[in-house]
Amino acid sequence: MTRTDMPPAWDERATLTTFLDYVRDTVRIKLDGVSPEDARSAPLPGSPLMTLCGLVSHLRWVEYYWLQVVFLGEEDEGPWTEEEPDREMSMAVGIPPARLLQEYEEQSTRYRELVAAHGLEEKAKRPSRDGRHVTLRWILMHLIEETARHNGHLDILRELADGSTGV
Repeated sequence: MTRTDMPPAWDERATLTTFLDYVRDTVRIKLDGVSPEDARSAPLPGSPLMTLCGLVSHLRWVEYYWLQVVFLGEEDEGPWTEEEPDREMSMAVGIPPARLLQEYEEQSTRYRELVAAHGLEEKAKRPSRDGRHVTLRWILMHLIEETARHNGHLDILRELADGSTGV
């Protein structure tokens, strides 16, 4: 995998999609070589759902929610329930890390195509929590921010798991 934050062109679309791929690639790199046991470990006493696997699953489902449910207006078939609103994180400990990463990559490929087929100014079919219909541009910025923020969590969890740092 070649990870880069330098877009092939300097237009807004290339910059946004390059940065989203960069932070996605960072997620994958943070799990490279980690044992399945360490990937499922929740070392923070106050955050029992905070695992490497849980974060990969969360990021996958965040992209699903914003692109398929909000932007395209599809029915929400995510794993969360009223009883367990963070189920995408808790269920991940039962899924092999390699499978989580494969599903994340396959979904990323589909979403690259989806984003390429729509204009940045195109508005979401469903409103956000405040009732406004966000643009695809806003969704891409949000996904970059969300993924980058969780990459910081992945950094910490990976260091706690086996001492690996960097990337």
